[in-house]
Amino acid sequence: MKNLEENFNLAKKQDRRAQKALYDFFSAKMLAVANSYTNNIHDAEDILLNAFLKCFNKIEDCKEWKSFPFWLRKIVVNDSISFVRKSKNILYSDIEIPDYPDDDIDERLYDINVEEIFSQMPVGYRLIFNLYIFEDKKHQEIAEIMKISEGTSKSQLSKAKKWIADYLKAKENGRQNKETVKI
Repeated sequence: MKNLEENFNLAKKQDRRAQKALYDFFSAKMLAVANSYTNNIHDAEDILLNAFLKCFNKIEDCKEWKSFPFWLRKIVVNDSISFVRKSKNILYSDIEIPDYPDDDIDERLYDINVEEIFSQMPVGYRLIFNLYIFEDKKHQEIAEIMKISEGTSKSQLSKAKKWIADYLKAKENGRQNKETVKI
């Protein structure tokens, strides 16, 4: 942690080595965050580089070294959302559907590949799911960020959960069918 504090303070003075050290320390994790929104590693890399450029140009806005990781993550998330909104046509529907019980998603979650699921999940579902689950945003905050209604945010999260449950069931059925064929 002392290195983080030292590198943060030096980066505020535009020290290029300290900026590189911060980049090296955080880039892999922030790339994963960006990729979870874009589902395209090349776009995620572009977002990452732009986010770090923005970060180092505005590093004076971050007051304490302890808050730097959260501040940087916020930049990456916001830039990722902006990128997806500009580059994709995302359709949201305001249809309310009931929440599905969490029982639909069981211990199979421990054996799944999250990247595989995100690569298949519709963009609108993925954005809302990421903001709600990984960024711990409330529906009102998501609605403001995404410029949608709160009901749409709730609906999209519910649909994302159902989509994941259906995806896992289909995958499980596929596994069971392969085992049956082998017998």
